[in-house]
Amino acid sequence: MKSFNELVGDLSDPTSRQALRSMQRGIEREALRIEKTAHLAMDSHPEALGSALMHSRITTDYSESLLEFITPVFENIDELVEDLTYTHAYSVQNLNGQQLWPVSMPCYVGDVADIPIADYGSSNNGKMKRLYRKGLTYRYGAQMQIISGVHFNFSVSDDLWSRLYELSDKALNKESFISESYFGLIRNYRRLVWVLPYLFGASPALCGSFIKDQETTLPFEKIGKGTLYLPYATSLRMSDLGYTNQEQDNLDISYNNLSSYLDGMNAAINMPSANFAKIGVKVDGEYRQLNANVLQIENEFYSPIRAKRVAKGNEKPSESLARAGVEYIEVRALDVNPYSAVGIEKSQIRFLDMFLLNCLLQPSASSDQTEEAEIAANLQAVVLEGRKPGLKLSQNGTDITLSQWLDTLFDSLAAIAELLDEGDDGEYQQALVYWHRAVVNPGETLSGRIMSKLTEEQVDHSQWVKQLAQQYYQELNGFPISDSVLARYKLDAKTSLEKQAATEAIDEINFDQFLSDYFEH
Repeated sequence: MKSFNELVGDLSDPTSRQALRSMQRGIEREALRIEKTAHLAMDSHPEALGSALMHSRITTDYSESLLEFITPVFENIDELVEDLTYTHAYSVQNLNGQQLWPVSMPCYVGDVADIPIADYGSSNNGKMKRLYRKGLTYRYGAQMQIISGVHFNFSVSDDLWSRLYELSDKALNKESFISESYFGLIRNYRRLVWVLPYLFGASPALCGSFIKDQETTLPFEKIGKGTLYLPYATSLRMSDLGYTNQEQDNLDISYNNLSSYLDGMNAAINMPSANFAKIGVKVDGEYRQLNANVLQIENEFYSPIRAKRVAKGNEKPSESLARAGVEYIEVRALDVNPYSAVGIEKSQIRFLDMFLLNCLLQPSASSDQTEEAEIAANLQAVVLEGRKPGLKLSQNGTDITLSQWLDTLFDSLAAIAELLDEGDDGEYQQALVYWHRAVVNPGETLSGRIMSKLTEEQVDHSQWVKQLAQQYYQELNGFPISDSVLARYKLDAKTSLEKQAATEAIDEINFDQFLSDYFEH
């Protein structure tokens, strides 16, 4: 196995550098629809946005109120962000005055029992998607499910894979080499995942109403009327208040290779849960969840990164991976960036490019349970007190300060930035300099900037976010969309509704049989 420095040297020729630059990316951004009062919108998914079941760019996640904007795959960052912006603008211009909540943690929810679960129509597939979300409600409560995030889909070019394979010992065939290399990336990502909430975590504070009756041992402090915060927190979204599932703590999902991962996932979706069995599956003739297993389906597995392949037909995610290996990875540890109308900035995308390439090119040993515990502890420490002066993490069992670890990482990223940039002062090097300010001064992280705003002005988090929502509404509502782009969005909406109607018209088996066939297969 070549060292990182050796690989960087091998990839420094013009052809290899172009292969490196030809990364492909896609973004999925979640955002709650809110009324002008900033309370959660309770109406159905707007018809002007098309069918949430069939639309390729505009769908819903857990709730009718939780929009999800999905870009196609792009090689060019400017085109990627432009596409995401058009989707935001078209949507906002068709929300009848409703706005988008521009942070991850919700507020002004009222009675959580009223949160509208997403409705995908009367087809069997649509009913299954809704029932899965109903199961999530029974299992974890609706409040957790309306937390928003940004997902970043990433793959490297076929040309780069050919070059890396050529530089390898060729002990595996190329398809297996690609899959195992992506799993190497995933293991290194997990070791360094704390970096993302440190730099990009944007939920150090939240609306006190989010806690409501939840029990928490977190030592919250208070600003204004109802803002709760932790002085050095970065991403409460990724704490126990956010995406947590104690039932999954006992799952043994290995990332050491594709085969082990698939075995672990197969065991997880077939593992009965005594707690979830108490809910019941079908009670008095009405379904409450898809099944009583630890995972109803694979998507319920909460992980800050996923190995992915585009599915064919009705393939489950693991079936796609088993068929042809890993095609791309999905980064799921990103808070919504409140300083962007679309939830993410170009400098973040460039940092993610470098970060993920570093994870790919660095050696990646297998992981064991001791290291997994270390990974979890580091992430928890950064999520809750990442900006604490002198904070220490654990690296291979040895204490190291967060700033020392980051300095070492940024040295590696600098070598990658030079390969990616055409000149000596290109956009990747500029992005690295920009985010290195947050290494030198934690106040320059997203969470640090937010806390400075709230504490210096003694403003409630909810009021600040409400002002941002109004600002971005004005920006997106006035965003110019050309006639040709507008026509495309209108056609996509119309076509998606027609596809849903056609699907509903041809369902020939009852839902019980549909579910039985799905899980038997």
